Amino acid sequence: MEDATVNAIVKEFKVIDTDTHVIEPYDLWTSRISVKKYGDKVPHVKWDDNMNEDAWFFGKDRTGAAAGAAMAGWHEYPPKRPQRLEQVDSSLYEAGARLRKMDEYGIYAQILYPNVAGFGAGRYLALGDQELMLLCVQAYNNWLTEWSSADPKRLVAQMALPFWDIEASVKEMERAARQGHKGLVMCGEPEHFGLPKLTDPQWDRLWAAAQDMGLPVNFHIGTGDMWYFDMMHESVGRHAAFASMGALFSLDNGKVISQLVCGGICHRFPKLNFVSVESGVGWLPYLLAGLDYQWKNCGAHLENPEQTLLPSEYFKRQVYGCFWFEETTLKPTVDILGPDNVMYETDFPHPTSMSPGPATSAVAPSEYMEKVFKGIPREDVGKIVNGNAARIYHLD
Repeated sequence: MEDATVNAIVKEFKVIDTDTHVIEPYDLWTSRISVKKYGDKVPHVKWDDNMNEDAWFFGKDRTGAAAGAAMAGWHEYPPKRPQRLEQVDSSLYEAGARLRKMDEYGIYAQILYPNVAGFGAGRYLALGDQELMLLCVQAYNNWLTEWSSADPKRLVAQMALPFWDIEASVKEMERAARQGHKGLVMCGEPEHFGLPKLTDPQWDRLWAAAQDMGLPVNFHIGTGDMWYFDMMHESVGRHAAFASMGALFSLDNGKVISQLVCGGICHRFPKLNFVSVESGVGWLPYLLAGLDYQWKNCGAHLENPEQTLLPSEYFKRQVYGCFWFEETTLKPTVDILGPDNVMYETDFPHPTSMSPGPATSAVAPSEYMEKVFKGIPREDVGKIVNGNAARIYHLD
């Protein structure tokens, strides 16, 4: 079969970017939640004299730089970053400009994830007020609905959840799904926040609701213990420390996948899809080989006779990985796993994203796709850049 080229990909397939982020506007919560009632507990932005930048605050606690995730095209290497959102290109936060940037990159649709409240909404818990926490989740989902309305077929919203309250989460899933959200974002390490582990049957109510509604469960990296930020000794340079942190975060989702396929979740909810987001795919064959070996080697197949599939077989039935910068590891991974569990992303506009600029090694997505898909059959390329995502997110 003829090798696919990027021109043919863009002409024949509507490329779906399965991990992107919208940089939240400064007034997202203050314009939707009563500041008169809750005061500075409402997430807000103010200038941080100590760090010399705009920063997000939940109450008096700083949570992060307001433009820290807005790095596409920036002229300094991370962890250096813009001081204010007004310094970056409008495509990072404005829907119309985003659509034009997608056209430039050769991207038809983007799956959208958050930044400020954490990639799994865990930062809301620091507010300590159940009512306000729920209002913050709802305000975010409402805002993302509005933002995506510029073209909901191309800007694909994924809902945040008040995951600390399962019944409230189910209600919010129903509400956000009516608004057009196509999937949910789930914390991959709830025990970090004092909640049950993913394999606790307490979560079955949430999994069942997601399965009934046809909503894929997305596990973005970096939703729990962020110890990698402080892993290196202070003598190590900031850029080296940041580089190692960015790479190791991806492997954290190995813990999530192991729980899904070995902990009975996939077995109990066979029609529910799970996505490992911003985590790469090159390490998946090793993980699955290890899980299969240990499943049999440790007698788990005897202890759990109802789970008739191997961990790798549950994965192939229900779990998906997303890649962006990999080159030499992609084709061997597709050769081993097949094309049905692999999807493409850019991570736009994060520091690690496939976004060209003066201070990055990244190349344009179209250039990257032309190189990385060499030798992969056109039919498989179509599944990876479009078909798999279109199927699980129910896209036209």
